[in-house]
Amino acid sequence: LQVVESGGGLVQPGGSLRLSCAASGGTLEYYAVGWFRQAPGKEREGVSCVSSSDTSTHYADSVKGRFTISRDNAKNTVYLQMNSLTPEDTAVYYCAADVELPVNPWLDDYWRGSWGQGTQVTVPS
Repeated sequence: LQVVESGGGLVQPGGSLRLSCAASGGTLEYYAVGWFRQAPGKEREGVSCVSSSDTSTHYADSVKGRFTISRDNAKNTVYLQMNSLTPEDTAVYYCAADVELPVNPWLDDYWRGSWGQGTQVTVPS
């Protein structure tokens, strides 16, 4: 399975973006998917994740209530809808896929499957 992110860009504070994590070489529906981000000079941090069964979704406190993770199985894609964006959301966003949700899904080292190359999100101050 390979995954590719898209949908990043420049957006004004308070605006919205929808990131896509599109898969090839496999069926993303059967994988847990996580979204991470890495701001300049900072470590990569977990933002949101969804289990392979799609019955559980999880969000970091910093994005709870603003971001929504969802699946479109027909398109073999997982989305991250990001609303009410702030400059603190500026980062490169990555998606990761693994056969099951890691024990600690907030640490990138626990995701042993596929990673995308990232998409830049910029919210100017």
